[in-house]
Amino acid sequence: MLEMYNEYVERRKYLIDGLNRIPGVYSPIPMGAFYTVAKLPVDDADKFCAWLLSDFDYEGQTVMMAPASGFYTTPDIGRNEVRIAYVLEKEALKKALIVLEKGLDAYPGNTLKK
Repeated sequence: MLEMYNEYVERRKYLIDGLNRIPGVYSPIPMGAFYTVAKLPVDDADKFCAWLLSDFDYEGQTVMMAPASGFYTTPDIGRNEVRIAYVLEKEALKKALIVLEKGLDAYPGNTLKK
């Protein structure tokens, strides 16, 4: 049990550190969850998540995330946020972070490019 706990703590740290190194991305350290909510430099996270799945790949891979707007009751809160689970092993998280960064660079609605 302690080994599994430590593995998830390490995955969380790896993902959060990796997200916060991507320009324009911010994710606080979640407490007690298997996911994090990250702010992205995008005009609309719903559109970005759909775009990643339908129109983007990097080396044949993409990233599936949940737009965070559905987790809030107040309209427009979470519009540029996504929910990302860290249930994958660190090597898969590493690939996901690369694909996410490449996707953000290519996304037409990246707010850092405006």
